[in-house]
Amino acid sequence: MVPSPKTVARDDLAGMAERVRALLAGRRRVFVGIAGAPGAGKSTLARALSEELTAAGLATAWVPMDGFHLADVELDRLGARARKGAIDTFDAHGYLALLRRLETETDHVVYAPGFDRTLEQPLAGAIAVEPGVRVVVTEGNYLLDEDDPWPRVRSALTEVWFCDLNPDVRRERLVARHVRYGKSPADARRWVQEIDEPNAARIERSRGLADLVIG
Repeated sequence: MVPSPKTVARDDLAGMAERVRALLAGRRRVFVGIAGAPGAGKSTLARALSEELTAAGLATAWVPMDGFHLADVELDRLGARARKGAIDTFDAHGYLALLRRLETETDHVVYAPGFDRTLEQPLAGAIAVEPGVRVVVTEGNYLLDEDDPWPRVRSALTEVWFCDLNPDVRRERLVARHVRYGKSPADARRWVQEIDEPNAARIERSRGLADLVIG
């Protein structure tokens, strides 16, 4: 039987930073992935962890997987725009290629895409990862998924942590976020129920594969 991963409080940023510092022993650069269901607070945690590590003197870059959302024009071509956020609406191989570049290309700036939530679109070349960066913090829904190529993504990361949150709170946050970015309350709730929650169920199944659970 595989043991359950250790759980730490999400406000224990100092403890998380110390864990990352230990991972750096013998490594030029470490990659900390934060997985979790939509609305679990992955981006908030990734930002806070990045700030904590930077304040501790570790050059850190935050590179979200959301930059590898397929653009709406491609989702329309595929007939998948109504499922935006599902696992097949990301350029997983492109994300894997970036992680591999960040591992090997440490003598020059590597540019990564970002994601604009107002536009709901990826932005090419929005994030500069400088040669001096020691820690890459990345977050996304499917980092622990077991379908190809996600196990290879997992292998490219030093550790993957799972961001946990009470499901009711998570769903209400999702509804509020969808409303904030333009959906009506009714459409937001429908999207959460029909799109986000099936994705969340898939993501939750991989929770036990994490190195650490942030609760």
